Amino acid sequence: MSEVVAENSLLTLHYRLALADDTELVSTFGGKPATLQLGSGELAPVLERCLIDLPAGQRTVFLLEAEQAFGPHNPQLMQRFAREELPNPGELREMALIEFKAPGGAAYTGLVRELSETEALIDFNHPLAGKAIRFEVDVIGIL
Repeated sequence: MSEVVAENSLLTLHYRLALADDTELVSTFGGKPATLQLGSGELAPVLERCLIDLPAGQRTVFLLEAEQAFGPHNPQLMQRFAREELPNPGELREMALIEFKAPGGAAYTGLVRELSETEALIDFNHPLAGKAIRFEVDVIGIL
């Protein structure tokens, strides 16, 4: 029996992440393969779970509905801020990412969805929340 991917495997693989309509987001196919340590946070946990038990040398495509992938888009994670409350208020632009510091020192990122003279609408959902995903992977080696 050939070796299969486990929860803490070090892998060399090609992968492609696209929206359900096949709009490509990222791909290593046609270039240098990636080397990833599962469980280290290099790959989203939902994508890591897809890799578990895959053998080396097998190309597989996973079609994940939004709920299986990065979850539904949650309107409660959208928040309006006065521009002056935000970092670099004069340099803000729509679709830009802003990093916020939490009281415990943790950082979290929001996406500027709307911008007016006085306020900004920031979206704290994962950028792929609410979207179905196509995850294609070819495990080259399990190290």
